Amino acid sequence: MKSHKLGTSTSGAEVVNISNHGFWLYVKGKEYFLSYEDYPWFADAKVNDIFNVELQHDSHISWPRLDIDLELDSLNNPDKYPLVYK
Repeated sequence: MKSHKLGTSTSGAEVVNISNHGFWLYVKGKEYFLSYEDYPWFADAKVNDIFNVELQHDSHISWPRLDIDLELDSLNNPDKYPLVYK
């Protein structure tokens, strides 16, 4: 059994780059930027845990090690999903 290197995906979702401000997520042929300002749950996460992303049921994005889940529609239509974080 071979392990996959960081950034590769077997599930249809892939983190392609991480910066000090957020990360780029590639899902189903489209790239999204998730800023730490808009998605603060990722700000203190380990790089390996951010790269560990899965696409489930064709529309559910999951980071199992971080216990974070997002619907793909929330990335395509962010105005329909206001984030409240305190």
